[in-house]
Amino acid sequence: MLVSVLFYTWGEKELVILILLSAIVDYCCGLIINSGKRKVGLFISVFFNLGILIYFKYSNFVFSNLCDLLSVFNVSIENSTRFADVVLPLGISFYTFQTMSYTIDVYRGTIKANKNFIDFATYVTLFPQLIAGPIVRYSEIQHELKNRKVTVDSFSKGVERFIIGLAKKMIIANNCAYLADAIFNLPDGEMSAITAWLGVIAYSFQIYYDFSGYSDMAIGIGKMLGFNFPENFNFPYISKTVQEFWRRWHMTLSNWFKDYVYISLGGNRKGNNRTYFNLMIVFFVTGLWHGASWTFIVWGLFHGLFIIIERIGLKKVLVKNRIVSHFYLLLIVTVSWVFFRSDNLSYAFNYLTSMFSFNSSINLDFIAYYLNKEVAIALILALVFSMPIYKFIKARLLHSQLHQLNKSLLLLRPVGLTVLFIICCMYIASDSYNPFIYFRF
Repeated sequence: MLVSVLFYTWGEKELVILILLSAIVDYCCGLIINSGKRKVGLFISVFFNLGILIYFKYSNFVFSNLCDLLSVFNVSIENSTRFADVVLPLGISFYTFQTMSYTIDVYRGTIKANKNFIDFATYVTLFPQLIAGPIVRYSEIQHELKNRKVTVDSFSKGVERFIIGLAKKMIIANNCAYLADAIFNLPDGEMSAITAWLGVIAYSFQIYYDFSGYSDMAIGIGKMLGFNFPENFNFPYISKTVQEFWRRWHMTLSNWFKDYVYISLGGNRKGNNRTYFNLMIVFFVTGLWHGASWTFIVWGLFHGLFIIIERIGLKKVLVKNRIVSHFYLLLIVTVSWVFFRSDNLSYAFNYLTSMFSFNSSINLDFIAYYLNKEVAIALILALVFSMPIYKFIKARLLHSQLHQLNKSLLLLRPVGLTVLFIICCMYIASDSYNPFIYFRF
C-alpha cells in the first residue's frame, strides 16, 4: 500500500488525498452496509464516487454546454470558463469504478465487507493497474490480498507479459501514433481519401496496442507480485459483429457496465423496446466515461445503435457470411474511431467526408515522409499480431512431434524477449515519440 501511495504521489502530488479519501469512504460504506444499513452505505458510496468523478471530469463540459444553451436565448453567464482549470486526476475513472463495484457487491451480498483497511486501501491504490486498468473487482483479488503466492514460474510469466506489453506500446503503438497524429493534424483541404483512411487505420492500431500494451504490462507486474488480474483484450479486430467486438475489447469495462448498469436497468427482461433503451443508456455512459466531449458520446451511441440493429435482425444475416461480417465490423469500428480521435464533431464529420471523397489529389511527399520504413514495419506487425497467429503456432508446436524444435524455441524465447526489451529501452532512451493516450481517461 505504501509503495502504491508513493507511486501515485510522485505523479499527482496533493491529488493523492482524493484517492485516499475514496478508499476511506468506500471502506466505511462497506462496513455500514455490513451493519444492516444497506441503502445508506450504498447511497453514500455512489454519491461520493460519482460526485468526485462528475466534478473533476465533467464539470467544465456540463457548465460550458449550459452556457452555450443559454446563449441561444440571449442569456449570458459571467465567468463561463470557471471550471476550465479543474485538473483531471490520473486514473480517477478507473479507481472510482473499482470502489463502486466493491460497495455494490457488498450490497448485493456477493462479497463480505473487508474489515482490514490496509488490505482494502491496497486494493484501491494498487499501482500496476491504477492508472489505466484493467478494472479489477475486489472479488477477483480478495484472497490474494492475504495469501499471495510468488513463484519462479509466475514471476517469469509476469516478466514475459510485461516485455510484450512494453513492446506493443513502444514499438507498434508509438510508431502508428507518429503517422496517425500527423494525418489528423492536417489542415482542411489537404487530406485525400487515401491519406484519411491511412490515418484512421494507423489510429485503430495505435489505440489497440497502446491500451492492450498497458494492460499487458499491468497484468505482468501483477503476476510478478502474486496477483492475477483479469484479461482486458482478446483480439477484438477479428470480431464479426459489434456485439462480439465488445466482448473482446476492454472486457473489464464492458463487464462492469453489463453487471452494474445494464442489469440494474432491467437488462433484456422487460421487452425489446426497454432492452434497446437500456443498451443506448449503457453506450451513452460508455462514451461519456471515456471523456467529457460530444465526440465520445457520439462514438458510444454509434456502437450502441449498431448493437441494436444487430439484435433486431442484422446478426442473423451476418452469420451467413464470415467475410462480409468481418468487413462490416472493421468498417463500423474504423469509422467510429474517427469520432473517438477527433477534437470536435465538426472535425470528425469533415474527416469522414474526406474518407469517402475520392476526388482529392494525394500528397505523396507527405505520405512518403511520415510512412517511413519504421512506421511501415510497425503497421505490418500491428496487422499480424492483431490476429491470434502466435497462439495458433504455439498450440500447433506443443501438439506436434517436433520435440527438438520445441526445445530450441524454448531456449530462444528468453533470448528473443531480452532483445525485445533492449529495443524498447533504446526507444525510451532516445526520447522517441511517446504519447500515452489513455492517461486522459
